[in-house]
Amino acid sequence: MIKERSKYILVFISLILSFCAKANDSTRHILTKDDFVNIIRLYHPIAKQAELQVERAKANVLQSRGSFDPEIGTTLDRKTFDGKLYYSYFKPELTIPTWYGIDLKAGIEEIVGGRVSTESTIGQTSFIGIKVPANQLFFDKRRATLRQAQALQQQTTEEKKLAVNNLLFDGLAAYWNWTEKYCSYKIISNAVAVGEERVRFVKFEYEQGLRPAIDTIEAITQLQTFYFQESAMLLAFRNAGMELSNYLWLENNTPVEWTDYILPDTTEFERVISKMPDLSTLISTLDEHPKLRSISYKMSVLELEKKLKAQSLIPKLSLSGNLLSKGYKYPKDASMVLLENNHKVGISFAMPLFLRDAMGAYNAAKLKIQETDLELNNARLQIENKTKSYYNELLAVSQQLIIITSSNINFMKLYQGERLKFETGESSLFLLNARQSKVLETSQKLVELKAKWQKAYISLLWSTASL
Repeated sequence: MIKERSKYILVFISLILSFCAKANDSTRHILTKDDFVNIIRLYHPIAKQAELQVERAKANVLQSRGSFDPEIGTTLDRKTFDGKLYYSYFKPELTIPTWYGIDLKAGIEEIVGGRVSTESTIGQTSFIGIKVPANQLFFDKRRATLRQAQALQQQTTEEKKLAVNNLLFDGLAAYWNWTEKYCSYKIISNAVAVGEERVRFVKFEYEQGLRPAIDTIEAITQLQTFYFQESAMLLAFRNAGMELSNYLWLENNTPVEWTDYILPDTTEFERVISKMPDLSTLISTLDEHPKLRSISYKMSVLELEKKLKAQSLIPKLSLSGNLLSKGYKYPKDASMVLLENNHKVGISFAMPLFLRDAMGAYNAAKLKIQETDLELNNARLQIENKTKSYYNELLAVSQQLIIITSSNINFMKLYQGERLKFETGESSLFLLNARQSKVLETSQKLVELKAKWQKAYISLLWSTASL
């Protein structure tokens, strides 16, 4: 993990250095999709916030475990007046909570004075005892709190996956939009270069008397149209880059100022259709979707709450008992003596007569579970339908891509043939420009469909939380 992290840090530093290059520097750096994704995962504030939520959930679990920590304490109550010791109570005690709600206790007492309470034992005594809440042997609040904290930790982990999945979806949509604008800009830039060469060619032939003057005007007009389109495409490309920069951050939480020195990797942009996923496989994995798992963990929390509320319907019964000994040592044969004589026991019992508070809380907990179950079923249906919808869109765009690709190849052949005829004087500039316009139109449409395919593909992965 450290090696991978260092790798992406170095990659990102190289990108930042390129941002700071001088304006006349012709160096360009390629930002691949994978590098972009890893930069988001490592440095984007939303990804970091999601990780902090997980860490906070871990801290809550640790805090809940504190209910089972042994505790040592002592009390000292002493009174002297007019030179007389009225009483002195000194009682150190160790309490050890257990998972089943039983508390183990041990301690010593030292009581001296002339006016101690009549039920107190003067001198030094020690005790070992136990406290048993009989109605909470199977479940109690501290066990519920810990289990709920553990379930919430797991739920937070799933919510982190959801947050990162949503973040990557937005980021990749911006990346493919940026790539689309770059490819469109390159197409029109190439058309400008061809147009400039054609203007020179037509002017030369006009000067040789081989073409009319109107052809030079038509060639220049076509070039001016390309210049206008190139300017608009460059603006769109730069604005897409600015949108993309929202997802580029440095390690110290510093956003990156965007420049034109970073270019997209068009290799994967051109690779479409060949990686169509299997719909049945995607549907079969939906049970592992973070949103559904998050709701399931929420259900677990509510089940624990219902179980805890059910404890309120049981009468409260608590038993306690201590084995006592004079001094701080127990005799070797103390077992029978202690059980027969030296002991202290207690019992407490309480029960509401109508149980209205307990029944109301229990019924409310059951209703929350029913609501969450409906939420789970609805969420699963929505996710499944979204997955099918994006898959259908992907199939449709794939078919459109095949048609437009073939159409673009055919228009390119017509254009190349028309250009050859034009250069030999067998065709007009008007017809050549018309052929070229169709090539540009289908080329731009092809780029749009490739971007649409990539966005549909990441939408499909997003719907299954596979980004």
